[in-house]
Amino acid sequence: MSSIGTDELLAFDGLGMAGLVARGELSAGELLDHSIRRADRINPSLNAIIHRFDDRARIVAKHALPDGPFAGVPFLLKDFDNDFAGEPMSMGSRGIRYVPAQHSEMVRRFLAAGVVPFGKTNTPEFGLIITTEPKAHGPTHNPWRQGYSSGGSSGGSAAAVAARIVPLASAYDGGGSIRFPAACCGVFGFKPSRGRNPSGPVIGEGWSGAVAGHVISVSVRDSAAMLDRTQGEEVGAPYVVKLPEGSYLEAAQRDPKPLRIGFSSRPMIPAQVHPEARRGLEQTVATLEQMGHELVEADPVIDQEQMWRDFAVVVFSHTAMQVEWARSQGPEAYRLLEPTTKIMARIGQSLGATELLAAQQGWHRVQMAMGEYLQGFDMLLTPTLVNPPVALGVLPPTPAEERLLAVVNRLPVARLIYGSGLLEQMMLPVLGQMAFTAMANISGLPAMSVPLHWTEEGLPLGMQFTGRMCDEYTMYQLAGQLERARPWFERRPPEIAE
Repeated sequence: MSSIGTDELLAFDGLGMAGLVARGELSAGELLDHSIRRADRINPSLNAIIHRFDDRARIVAKHALPDGPFAGVPFLLKDFDNDFAGEPMSMGSRGIRYVPAQHSEMVRRFLAAGVVPFGKTNTPEFGLIITTEPKAHGPTHNPWRQGYSSGGSSGGSAAAVAARIVPLASAYDGGGSIRFPAACCGVFGFKPSRGRNPSGPVIGEGWSGAVAGHVISVSVRDSAAMLDRTQGEEVGAPYVVKLPEGSYLEAAQRDPKPLRIGFSSRPMIPAQVHPEARRGLEQTVATLEQMGHELVEADPVIDQEQMWRDFAVVVFSHTAMQVEWARSQGPEAYRLLEPTTKIMARIGQSLGATELLAAQQGWHRVQMAMGEYLQGFDMLLTPTLVNPPVALGVLPPTPAEERLLAVVNRLPVARLIYGSGLLEQMMLPVLGQMAFTAMANISGLPAMSVPLHWTEEGLPLGMQFTGRMCDEYTMYQLAGQLERARPWFERRPPEIAE
């Protein structure tokens, strides 16, 4: 039996833990038991993990593991987009209990990297909101402050990683759902370029190409090493992206050449930017200049109003399709859907093909604008969040609003809502939170949230970098350099630190 205790394990990231297993200092089973005990102690107050299969994981840990960089490392899967054969998936919904017969391609690649999954993490219904507060499982609390949001939609994964239950966990990002919760929880979140990681075999592309899967991690090198193993073409995929000349893990350990970085505090969706977000941006600019990079204040030329409306049209249309799938699971599945999901689907059903195509053409204009912007800069720097993490209950509809939505959903007025100011009133409080993140999903560009700022109240507020298409290599170079200059690994949430 190993003499390494939980306190000591908190000093290791995923690659460090895998090294312990490779050297025989700790078995995969012992490492898994450490994570299970930590989950048993912390998760009841955190509510990051909503389904466990410990015994199945213990069987896996006892047998020969794949020869991957994370062999023997405990892992958690987001309860959405991660088909794990034989384990139920709720997609954050009270009415869905889908048990896949096969692994998704992304899960296969995670497993080939050597991780040992033992649970599923909390997510809002269908990943539709930027906070993790589903009626199905209850809210996930921010490890830095009980009663505050961990972000969404990968809020369960981000909270579990920040609480050091696992060093990395799977996550998916359709409007900021990797970067946003990573920023809320003070960990590292990287959204790869469109097509870099697989999304099949069941799904060709999520939300018309907006969705990208990867991990949330404590360290930059864990994120880089995992992308080395998961990237690459898959059978039937709509995109094939170029591979880097070197590994991302190598990049994370090598400083980049001096970069020319544009920075902006102008939100790309109408929103108010909190002074703490501006303060974090200013401090990050100063840090980068001290490191020898050139920083230039320059705003991308993007129509704020048009961008959020085009994004809403695409998301509503896809939500309508998801809700039709829920109907196919039986009347009870549909009845138990949340009111916001139903009204979004109703609006999506009222839209025509011409409106969807026009919105996708609007996405192309954003792609062109960012392509032109990044001809003059290596990256764009913004805050990840427009404001610090908010209290639970702030972003979801209130009970009174839900009752109104339930009534409206029974009336044939979805089209009227789309054409009126009600849509703006309903969507902008949430979409405005994504004012800096949604652009990368629309454009398909790689983007990362780096935990570089904490507010005066001690809450994390990450800084976001958006790079050129398929230039993850340079981004990991910069992320590694920032991690060395302003290390965050040892900074742990006070309420869960050992």
